[in-house]
Amino acid sequence: MDALARLASGARAELVDHILPYWADRTIDPVRGGFIGRIDGHDRPEPGAARGAVLNARILWTFSAACRTLQTDQWCDEADEAYHALRDRFRDPDHGGIYWMVSASGEPTETKKQVYAQAFAIYGLAEYVRHSKDAEALAWAQDLYRLIERRAVDPVRGGYLEAFSREWGPLADVRLSEKDTDAPKTMNTHLHVLEAYTTLYHVWPDAGLAARIRALLDLFLDRVIDPVTGHLGSFFGMDWTPASGVVSYGHDIEASWLMDEAADVLGDDELSTRVRTASLRLARLACTEGLDEDGGLFNERDASGHLDADKHWWPQAEAVVGFLNAYAHTDDPAFARAAAQAWAFIQQHIIDREGGEWFFRVSRDGTPYREEDKVGPWKCPYHNARACMEIMHRVPTPEPLAARAHPA
Repeated sequence: MDALARLASGARAELVDHILPYWADRTIDPVRGGFIGRIDGHDRPEPGAARGAVLNARILWTFSAACRTLQTDQWCDEADEAYHALRDRFRDPDHGGIYWMVSASGEPTETKKQVYAQAFAIYGLAEYVRHSKDAEALAWAQDLYRLIERRAVDPVRGGYLEAFSREWGPLADVRLSEKDTDAPKTMNTHLHVLEAYTTLYHVWPDAGLAARIRALLDLFLDRVIDPVTGHLGSFFGMDWTPASGVVSYGHDIEASWLMDEAADVLGDDELSTRVRTASLRLARLACTEGLDEDGGLFNERDASGHLDADKHWWPQAEAVVGFLNAYAHTDDPAFARAAAQAWAFIQQHIIDREGGEWFFRVSRDGTPYREEDKVGPWKCPYHNARACMEIMHRVPTPEPLAARAHPA
């Protein structure tokens, strides 16, 4: 399809000419080192803002993946800077793991051990190893994996607990953010543990790691995905009883391709078939329920059926990749059209042509929310840069994607 061919060339230009330069030119702190913690929605930097572990780990992943995918040294200094910042500022030398937040000068300000953040550290480190072959980074990623497995696993009911104190003891409030339900297990954390372990497996094909990836996929198939609706659940009790009826369209479509990737890395055809059935159902639901007429993906629907029709930046990026993945496995032109329309929506409404980078979110009529960050604890380059790299890998393709080596 001509629209997909145009999508591929546009994605490379967006990555190389806009996303990577924004983060390389505007976010490195020339005084303190590392990356600043905030740029507001009007592109005003706050060098003194606190810095988040998740943001730093995602920056590490982005520049490392860019070095490897583009096969260039252009972004390697930024990848090294992000690695050193994560190692020197966020690493807890006494109790292991990484802190949630540090000050601009590198002192810990929030020392809780959120498993979500540990997973993103593994994800960034593993990608850094893929491009740099750094033995120290690999050893640290392995240590973090073993730490999660030792401290966070529920040995009775399966899965991972959400968060702990600095010393890996109980924590009163385990939520990732104030808007979340206070639940001991979440889809979001499990999805990103799966993502991290999959990337780690590329550089460390350990049998025990493979078993944990398989267990995570089984959890998604048996517990996280609602057998009636086909959507992901969001929050769960210790026994995996659903604790929320929220449907997140962005997570549905993101999980659809991340699950496929995880199954494929294990090389188990039977597992891949089981996973693909569920992932295609997630993709179809996102396409039929989550897409607006303009090609943008709605944010979420709550348990009462109320639709949050805002369009956040990251679900749009994941929509393009997820629909391309579904198209590769079905040849259904509806998925190809959905991918092209989602990219067109991004081009028209999400990319900030004047200030650079992408808006955090826009209203249903396309108006940006300027009160939202351009750079912040949650606003990062990983979703949009990854989408561009995935598009470059997937389009155009003369043979089925299942036969191609995956870049990440």
